[in-house]
Formats: sequence, structure tokens, C-alpha cells
Amino acid sequence: MNLQALKPGPIGVLLGGNSAEREISLQSGQTVIKALQGLGFEVRPVDPAAGDWLTRLEGVSFAFIALHGPGGEDGSMQGALQTLGIPYTGSGVLGSALAMDKLRSKQLWQGLGLSTAGFVSLTADTDWQQVIDRLGKVFVKPASEGSSIGMTAAATAAELKLAYQAASKYGEGVLAEQFIDGPEYTVAILGDEALPAIRLETDNEFYDYEAKYLSDDTRYLCPCGLSPADETAMAKLALRAFSSLDCAVWGRVDIMRDGEGRFYVLEVNTIPGMTSHSLVPMAAAAAGLDIQALVGRIVQLSEEGRR
Repeated sequence: MNLQALKPGPIGVLLGGNSAEREISLQSGQTVIKALQGLGFEVRPVDPAAGDWLTRLEGVSFAFIALHGPGGEDGSMQGALQTLGIPYTGSGVLGSALAMDKLRSKQLWQGLGLSTAGFVSLTADTDWQQVIDRLGKVFVKPASEGSSIGMTAAATAAELKLAYQAASKYGEGVLAEQFIDGPEYTVAILGDEALPAIRLETDNEFYDYEAKYLSDDTRYLCPCGLSPADETAMAKLALRAFSSLDCAVWGRVDIMRDGEGRFYVLEVNTIPGMTSHSLVPMAAAAAGLDIQALVGRIVQLSEEGRR
């Protein structure tokens, strides 16, 4: 990998921002900064929550986006960088916007015949009992947030109403998704390849914010325990789900498997976490890539995709 050709000037690392995932983004950004510096790049941290962030982008010839959530992962920052003429890592405007919107992602997958759990969009006027009668137990989540922020399980009409009220604090769009009783997996995507899958195990009811970032008891199994044929099938589903949203370069696809062995796509993350608890670095390590190699590969693939 010839990184010398990819160093025309300082790389701006976009981190922090104003979303509910700001603290995670700051951690991801610091990981990326350290890796880029280790690769010999000149690095300039840029926090869009700061008043001088546009000034700090002046002279930057490339941007590594380490922002999570609205304002960084939803296509708006990608569009701003394109307007400024600054190339950047990861998916473009369309792929970022589609993947960030869980409702539209699932509508698209449903239309393409990709396996995804049953779902319904919720509003304040929703018939809560009707949703429970149709889907049974559900997970309620904001349509445009990540890191399981605002996500709650609901098994009754009363619980569903409360879950909706909690999720709606993070935006107007709220989704109820059918509960899949089975193991959860995640598949990291790098270029056009799926990295080794990881099985997630937690003593919490589901893989929530605490299990992702705070708990030391969450178990990450890689190899994930599936047969080679099943892991290949899951990887193919992940790649199809990723590409169907016009996503590119790198990301992560979350998948559940039911008791009958069927896989269901939950969501796609176009800028996954890069913290000490994060899954893409873990999958990359299983594939023989340390954090510097992973970050360098993301930069290289992003540059190649925009030539």
C-alpha cells in the first residue's frame, strides 16, 4: 500500500460534532488521529461544534470523517465537503443519507427482497395495540440515531407508547422493529470485502449503549461460531445490504439470526466507531490488519474511489 502518494497536504480529522454520539465520536477521532500520525500524515483535528471549524478546514486537502450520528453521518457533512472541494473518507451523500435513515433503509431492502425484520413507522397517533398485535415484541428506536441511543424494547401497548416517547426525543422519525429471538452478529465491510463476522453476547436485554461502550462483560466471538457456509451466506447478505444503499469504502452491517437459521439485516453504519470497544477494528485485527493498517486502507480506498 503506497501511502506516500496519498499525502498531498494535511488530513483533517472531523470529530465530536453536536449529535448525541459526540463523546463516542471524540474517542473515535482520537484513535484515527493517532493512527494517521503513526503513518506519517500531518493531521489537523476539526470539531464541527466549534465556531472556527470552517476556518480550520482551510488548506486541508483530505478529510477523515470520524463523526457519528446526525450532522456527520447523514450526508450533510459529506455534501459540505463536496461543496468545499475536499475529498473525504467513506460513503457519499446518498449512501450516507440512506443508511442513516433506518426506516428508508428497511423500505428499500423490503422492496429488493432482502431479509429484514418486520417494522412500522410510529407517530403520536399510532394505535399501539395494533402494532403489538401485528409484530409482537418490538424494539423501538429513533430512525436516525446510532449507538442504540433512544432504543427500548416493548412487549405491550403501554410499553410501546412509553418507548415511542423516549425515542421521539431524538427526532421525529421513530421505528418499531419486530424482535428477533436469536444471536446478533456484525459484519464489517472494507472495500468490496466482508471481514470476519463477530457474534455479540451480552447479559443485557439487547446490545445497548452500555453493552457497546461501558460494560466489560460484553462478549465478542470471532470466529463467530457459524459454519463456513453460513458465514459466507451472512457475508453475502451484508454486502448486498451495504451496496443497495449506495454505501462505499467501509462500514458495518448488523444482522440477527432467528431460531430457524434465517438471517435478518437490522441496519448499516457508514461511520462505525473506532474506540477501544469498537467492532470494525476488532474484525480488521482478525483479518490481520492493525489499526494503522485499517485507517490507511480506508484513506487509500476513499482516494481511489474518487479519482
